[in-house]
Amino acid sequence: MRAGRYVKQPTGYRAFFPARLIPKPALAYDDEMTRLLSDADRALGRLDGVASVLPNPDLFVAMYVRHEAVLSSQIEGTQSTLEDVLQFEVEGSVTTDQPKDVEEVVNYIAAMNFGLRRLAKLPLSKRLLCEIHKKLLQGVRGAERQPGEFRTTQNWIGPHGCTLAQAEFVPPPAHEMQTALDDFEKFLHDRSSLPMLIHCALAHAQFETIHPFLDGNGQVGRLLITLLMCEREILQQPLLYLSYFFKAHRAQYYDRLMAIRNDGNWESWVKFFLRGVFEVSQGATETARAILDLREKHRESITSRFSSSVNGLLLLDYLFQHPVISVGMAERHLECAYVTASNLIEELTKMGLLIETTGRTRNRRFQYQEYLDMFERQILRAPTEAAPAQTTRSVPSRRRNRKSK
Repeated sequence: MRAGRYVKQPTGYRAFFPARLIPKPALAYDDEMTRLLSDADRALGRLDGVASVLPNPDLFVAMYVRHEAVLSSQIEGTQSTLEDVLQFEVEGSVTTDQPKDVEEVVNYIAAMNFGLRRLAKLPLSKRLLCEIHKKLLQGVRGAERQPGEFRTTQNWIGPHGCTLAQAEFVPPPAHEMQTALDDFEKFLHDRSSLPMLIHCALAHAQFETIHPFLDGNGQVGRLLITLLMCEREILQQPLLYLSYFFKAHRAQYYDRLMAIRNDGNWESWVKFFLRGVFEVSQGATETARAILDLREKHRESITSRFSSSVNGLLLLDYLFQHPVISVGMAERHLECAYVTASNLIEELTKMGLLIETTGRTRNRRFQYQEYLDMFERQILRAPTEAAPAQTTRSVPSRRRNRKSK
């Protein structure tokens, strides 16, 4: 009853009706939770401090957003890598050797950037969540599942192929879901009742429990964390993404959410969430510092090699935003002749800053490999706990005459 209750429906299955936040009885702040909250706050403060000294934060944020998009999408079963995403951005379409789901990851990036821009004019709300959801599913898998609209039919969560009766968890029916969403929106606007990180933890868990869309709930729920932190100005730049931690501890992630619903155990979830904030903040801080060191090292190399280093330094900064490029991209960015851009890239390749990846003589692609490796290492060193694949399914909608996937 603390988190909600299961209610048997006329056709026999049990759906979960969430209680409104804040939990009652209130969260128990034992010594462990107090320590975890303090550690997470400190680590987040250090990350924000490093972000404040980045020479041009926009150059670096783009890679953090892509990194999060890859990991968050992989939790949902996509196979695309960071390199696939960067290659797609250069080519403008999926190549024959790329997973087709790369467009889903690219949509996640677009949805994140859209949400961050919209926060300047629209607070986090049901309306904004729908707008982000529409961006997320536009033209990709799930595009037929009411993008930008809250569901009007029952959905459920469970292994691939399971029925409603076999589901591991059934969110509230559509009519109850609307009430839960209204309460959830009020909670999003509450700025004084809880420490901000605990507020984020509860908001994410409650959103996943309500499961208001037919598809894309997990990704929107993870986007919600970053958007909340940016809206409250805990972070000046969106450099913290918990998908790394959730993917590495996937079984615990699902178990902690289910413990809320089954046992009202909010405390174990909040502690898990705070551990994630602490660990990911530390990793992101290390990466940000390493980026600063790399930029300074390579600026010195370029300055010492070229008599006129202006174009070289401009291109170096561009590489932090677009670490996979073509000669044409360099030409357009520098507003110079094609041969000038080609010669500059050739020099950076001889210096070891760039690596040619196609082996072709025309339409070549170059990677800023040392920079890419900083993010790839984080992805590779996060072993994913074994967890059964979970899929959101739904009752067919009569209005759209769809078949349940």
